[in-house]
Amino acid sequence: LRGALTAPSSQDWEQRQEEDTLLIERILLLVRNVLHVPPDPTEEQGVDGDASVHDRVLWALHISGMDDLLKFLASAQAEQQWALHVLEIISLMFRDQSPEELAALGQGQAAAEHGEDTQELETLRQRELAERRARALQRPSRHSRFGGSYILQGLKAIGD
Repeated sequence: LRGALTAPSSQDWEQRQEEDTLLIERILLLVRNVLHVPPDPTEEQGVDGDASVHDRVLWALHISGMDDLLKFLASAQAEQQWALHVLEIISLMFRDQSPEELAALGQGQAAAEHGEDTQELETLRQRELAERRARALQRPSRHSRFGGSYILQGLKAIGD
């Protein structure tokens, strides 16, 4: 599917034949219709962690690179005529997901990355404090106020 969709979509929309436009539309409708099939709970009685048929279809679309092509069709200025088809496909891709789960998933990754960064900064700070302590121990702990000796010539000393 991706190969059949890539060739016509790589041409400028002015150079496309009517057949190419129909081919793109039919492929998008096919993907939409495949994703639109409702889940059958009696058929999908697998183990709890097992992927559903819908998830396997999404994985196949990802492996084939169809998701990248859909992103291109959605973002390209010259391909605006396919925007509603692509929007419908994307909404069907996320049909089993609740907005709360998707938002929590994104924040979970951001929180994990933030936690890793915080841990790394704390480790660097501890290392720097240890280096400062080591340098402080190497110096004498008491400061000598005697700055050296001075010699004055031509003056009498106090004691003689």
